[in-house]
Amino acid sequence: MRPVYVEALSGHHALTDEELSASLTATLARRPAGAGWWVFAYGSLLWNPLFPFAESRPARVRGFHRRFCLWSLASRGRPDAPGLVLGLDRGGSCPGVAYRLPAPLAIDELHLLWRREMVTGAYEPRWMKLDTDGKPLVGLAFIVRRDHPQYAGRMAREEEARVIATACGAFGSSADYLERTRIALVSHGVVDPYLESLAKAVAELCKPDTPPTGLAPGEPPL
Repeated sequence: MRPVYVEALSGHHALTDEELSASLTATLARRPAGAGWWVFAYGSLLWNPLFPFAESRPARVRGFHRRFCLWSLASRGRPDAPGLVLGLDRGGSCPGVAYRLPAPLAIDELHLLWRREMVTGAYEPRWMKLDTDGKPLVGLAFIVRRDHPQYAGRMAREEEARVIATACGAFGSSADYLERTRIALVSHGVVDPYLESLAKAVAELCKPDTPPTGLAPGEPPL
């Protein structure tokens, strides 16, 4: 992730190894006693966790909701045409999936996860209560920082759709990010009305123009 941001912007936008390590150390120091090694997935971690997990469970965090509220300047957009990616923002609740890291690998895997999720410091890692069908868990979730320059705030649905329909970066388009997240949630039995509505709006914007007569493109009128 760092080389992507350095190439697209500058090294000042990516945290150093020392800063990443300090952030992880501080987060581990706040880990509640008896907590397992659970990570809450609500966006790209749903379909591309990049870490081995021993167990997964449907889970929900309360007090935060999933929203395209973070500008992507390199991975799903460009500095001159930013894309949008998901963050957990204040209010409501958010269904997702809790992944349990194998304890012997947890620290090493978290170091790698930090290099991916915390590359620009746009998230606040926080240990949170996760509601599941069984016993509540404590897991690590990445909350969007409202004081970060990449925080996009709450946008009108039409503007969100326009950005997502047109933005593309080093790792693909914002539209692909949206669709992969939507499908991953559905595969876990979760239909998110916000994502479904947004996906329909993006599909309409991406639909190729068709002649109003109903003729196929290039077909001459009778």
